[in-house]
Amino acid sequence: MIPSSVPLVVVAADRLNLAAGRELARSLGLAFLGPGVAAQNITPFILSLSGEGLALLSSEGHFGAIVCDFTGGRIRHRYHHGGGVGQAIARAAGIKHTSELLIADLTAGLGEDAFVLAGLGARVVMVERHPVVAALLEDGLRRARQESSNVGIRAAVERMSLVAADARIWLATADQPDVICLDPMFPERHKSALVRKEMQVLQRLVGADHDGDELLELALERAQYRVVVKRARHAAPLAGREPTFAVTGKTTRFDVYSLRKLPSSVE
Repeated sequence: MIPSSVPLVVVAADRLNLAAGRELARSLGLAFLGPGVAAQNITPFILSLSGEGLALLSSEGHFGAIVCDFTGGRIRHRYHHGGGVGQAIARAAGIKHTSELLIADLTAGLGEDAFVLAGLGARVVMVERHPVVAALLEDGLRRARQESSNVGIRAAVERMSLVAADARIWLATADQPDVICLDPMFPERHKSALVRKEMQVLQRLVGADHDGDELLELALERAQYRVVVKRARHAAPLAGREPTFAVTGKTTRFDVYSLRKLPSSVE
């Protein structure tokens, strides 16, 4: 549940979504507004539910609708043209060695990296503790499963699952993942030109991950083979802990902490 102090309301864009909108607002502990209400005059953030899905909007007009979309746009393009197992995230996670991995993405965001890994054959558990981001992810998965006509995309989404929970708590009882991925949000990245606008907005709403150092230590205890931490290219290693090796791209770097050798296949 979201604290009542958070400047956010749920809006049903049309009457067909009234019941679903009320239920979403109830589950999140947020105020609900029906169609026709000028929510822009009430709050800077709006969760709008329509026939096209769930979207995060801003009354301030600084960005377009933020949605979790696994069937089109940037994610679809990356699925078809991203470079397969040659992508930095795939190399860091060890997909080149075997695609039969159970990967836990403990800071799932809008699920882009998780979708890439699932598209290459891994089973991916997305763990997301912020209720709004989790709601966007759940909606994106639902729409992809129901609407996508692309067999490959549907198969990738079927290999993805969502857990709406604090990763620190989830790790204590979950099955041991083969690989754990982290991408903590930090205040120093908020105004970076390298951070996409939708992620800047999510950072405003969600806030910084001040427990990133703690989460890394827990991940190192629980991962079977390796832990992967996504960082800005020139950022210091998380918790000051030097990785085993790094896979570096133009703007980002994946620090890899190897715990033991990946087998050629994982049962």
